[in-house]
Amino acid sequence: MCAEAPDVPPPVGLEWLESLFRGTPAGICVLDTELRHLYVNPALERMNGIPAAEHLGRTVADILPELNVPTDILRGVLADGRAREVAASGRTRSSDDPGLRFWQCACHRVEQDGQVRGLVVVILEVTAPRRRNLEYERVSRHLSMLDTAATLIGTTLDMNTTCGELAEFVVPELADVASVEVFAPEIGQSVRPPPAGVVRLRRAGMAAVPALAEAVRQFGEPGQYADYQDGGTIPRCLETNQPVLQNLSTDAELSASAPSSERVAVYRALGFHSTCVVPLTSRGRPLGCLALVRAGDSPAFTEQDVVVARELAVRAAVDLDHARRYTREHGIALELQRALLSEPRKPHPHIEVATRYLPVGQGAEVGGDWFDVVPLSDARHLKVMGDVMGHGVDAAVAMSHYRSMVRLLAQDDEPPHRILERLDLMVEKAGIDRAATCLLAVVDRFRGECLVASAGHLPPVFIDRGAGAVIADIPVGPPLGTGLGGYETVSLPCGPGTVLFMYTDGLVERRDEDIDVSVGRLASLRLPVGGTLEGLLDEVLDRFGRDATDDIAVLASRIRSGRKGETETGE
Repeated sequence: MCAEAPDVPPPVGLEWLESLFRGTPAGICVLDTELRHLYVNPALERMNGIPAAEHLGRTVADILPELNVPTDILRGVLADGRAREVAASGRTRSSDDPGLRFWQCACHRVEQDGQVRGLVVVILEVTAPRRRNLEYERVSRHLSMLDTAATLIGTTLDMNTTCGELAEFVVPELADVASVEVFAPEIGQSVRPPPAGVVRLRRAGMAAVPALAEAVRQFGEPGQYADYQDGGTIPRCLETNQPVLQNLSTDAELSASAPSSERVAVYRALGFHSTCVVPLTSRGRPLGCLALVRAGDSPAFTEQDVVVARELAVRAAVDLDHARRYTREHGIALELQRALLSEPRKPHPHIEVATRYLPVGQGAEVGGDWFDVVPLSDARHLKVMGDVMGHGVDAAVAMSHYRSMVRLLAQDDEPPHRILERLDLMVEKAGIDRAATCLLAVVDRFRGECLVASAGHLPPVFIDRGAGAVIADIPVGPPLGTGLGGYETVSLPCGPGTVLFMYTDGLVERRDEDIDVSVGRLASLRLPVGGTLEGLLDEVLDRFGRDATDDIAVLASRIRSGRKGETETGE
């Protein structure tokens, strides 16, 4: 007896498949060989926000121009029949979620009677997990930014450098254009007061993406001042000490953000659409603000962006406050030192003197270098070169005390070593807590000699036109302020036309070289063509001052002849 054949289910009908496609939450469509819609299920209708009938006979680009679909991959499936998965993103007409959305699609080729008929595409929306991943990536980048900021912002104590580092750091990760606006410095160049209802700030740093870098220069270079109308975005930020976020959808909103009404058209042309301004505040004191702008296709600023910008501003403000306080002290010390060194004195009728003071730069503290020329009796004069230990305002103030005391002691007409001994005692009694090196030289034009004594200072150089330069071999006592004493005066020849050259250690001291080697190079000095002292100092600073790491003070002098304006060499 033969076994009965098992029951075979009937073939699946089209109506059953249609019911299946209508019930699935996945979007399903059938495309012809030109990628035009032949069928769309209800789930895809809802995803796209478009009825099925409007899909038929049209491509995705026809009905959803803001949707990014890799049509090249779809055509590849049509060509080789190998099924593929593709990703798509963009915006549809769906009112449920008008933002950027993401889909994962699987597509395979449909054939009938050996002919390619089109594609079947199954679509699953993955917007929620994709957005979570993007948010995670964004938060990770922001955390990484905050971590990196500590090493890239505030690398120096120069305020302009710090502001520039902050502006460059946030572009392009956080903004397309960034500027750091600060209040005028308290010390230095005075700034005219702004008109009523206007906030005047100095642009201390600016950066932009390459596409906007040239265009934004019309708004002002770093170092220039800009006026902002009362009620604008930046003044509101400074007044409230709170971030101001503004997505500029209308010209009225854009006008409120712009410093002037003329800027509105320019901002529109450049595609500016979103601004974020955060205050820079330290120790309860406003320093300025960080202004961020996004343009073109960049997304609008979000509250999370504001949080990151605010945290960056808080950290940068600490560095800016240090730079501001240092710049203020640096400015005070520099102005004090320059005022003291340029204090008017009547020129001695018998000597020619040239001096220079060269601070090493904005990034370093002013030192206590000083020089002086004090007239004495019998056509003699005392030349002084000194260097107070340390830097800053305290060093400059101590320098003024040393200078004043040397002038006072010089009136007693004592030899250099005795002046140093008395000065050492006076420093101790005065409670000056900063030691100093000092070189004294009394030149006697009639005797043709120079009496020299050193308190820890480098030796002078004597330069003759015929014989060249000679570095003086003199005994060196301890620095002033140590209370040790023990100074000695030596007599050195200094005839008519001989140039006495004195200097501080900033001219020769180098970290990678022995000081004796550095000083030894001064033996190569020669009087320049024309024999002027100013020309000599130009040459000295050009040769030895370029890579200095400390302030430099130099003094060159020689005896004049009886006729005004001539040296005793007859030149």
